[in-house]
Amino acid sequence: MRHRLSNNKLSRPSSQRKALLRNLVSDAIMYGRIKTTKAKAKEARPILEKMITLSKTKDFNSIRKVSEFITDKSVVDHLFEIVAEKFLERNGGYSRIVSMGNRQGDNAEIAILELVD
Repeated sequence: MRHRLSNNKLSRPSSQRKALLRNLVSDAIMYGRIKTTKAKAKEARPILEKMITLSKTKDFNSIRKVSEFITDKSVVDHLFEIVAEKFLERNGGYSRIVSMGNRQGDNAEIAILELVD
């Protein structure tokens, strides 16, 4: 039974879904905001929040945990050096999803996933 399961499969096999979410989270960390569909943003946001929470401790274990998911070393460095410093005093709620309306081509709901300033 599928009771209380919250993840969306995004019409992709698990490997493609994992790669998509990894890239969305990496881009959100590097650029501060990304424009994507609302469903993808809703799936990427909890992962992004967990990565930022892990990066605030800055110990060896947290670096390994973040590096398991985000494989690009420059993104991991940016997360631990810049993004984590920005959110040291904040306890959660590091990102937000802003709805942008629908895309003209296929009427998909578009949203911006951005880090809170």
